[in-house]
Amino acid sequence: MRLLLLIALLLGTVANSSLCHADQAQIKRDIENRFPGVKVDSVVKTPYFGLYEILIGGELLYTDEKVTYLFNGSIIDAQTRRNLTEERQQKLSAINFDDLPLDLALKQVRGSGRRIVAVFSDPNCPYCRTLDRQLMQMQDVTIYTFLYPILRQDSVDKAKAIWCSRDRAKAYYDWMLSNKAPIGPANCSTPVDKILALGERLGIRATPTSFVVSGQRVMGARVADLTKLLEEMPAK
Repeated sequence: MRLLLLIALLLGTVANSSLCHADQAQIKRDIENRFPGVKVDSVVKTPYFGLYEILIGGELLYTDEKVTYLFNGSIIDAQTRRNLTEERQQKLSAINFDDLPLDLALKQVRGSGRRIVAVFSDPNCPYCRTLDRQLMQMQDVTIYTFLYPILRQDSVDKAKAIWCSRDRAKAYYDWMLSNKAPIGPANCSTPVDKILALGERLGIRATPTSFVVSGQRVMGARVADLTKLLEEMPAK
């Protein structure tokens, strides 16, 4: 009797699992059919009111099982005040820090350099300047800066001039912090195209975008959040 009950429970679990996957596949098809040109990366059922999490191009949306509505916003735990959507987004957007080609980045070490961060920065990005000013006040940090010129053609020209300078890190900070234009020839071999391709693979659509050694991503000049992560994460 116990054996039959166990078999029944196992069959029920398999059936429910198959039904769940079928529902998720149907939701994916429904969204793509109703929004031509949209590609759904994944569909996951959440524990929130029967909602389904929809990942589209790195953005999280929510819908019901019949795709009656799409919700674009954050789910916040009223008890803990945790932004559950943001936490999920951070988990989904995390990378393997070891996969970053750090030899293509500018490097600056301050103090012991025990805290490590990689920043994708556009030379014409005002928020990147804000972040750089804050990071320059931080002690015991190693900063890898990837020149990621996505704002306009002049950004590409400046990135190449910085890379072709005799002291790349100095040329970068002279420009970002003191508005002193780089004087490199801009006609040497640069990794700009490789970095642009890397950023595309990582889904980086805005600057600054930073990564700590855990792989967690911080978008924008969110210095307090970045500092907290640098303090929490062990050094490499």
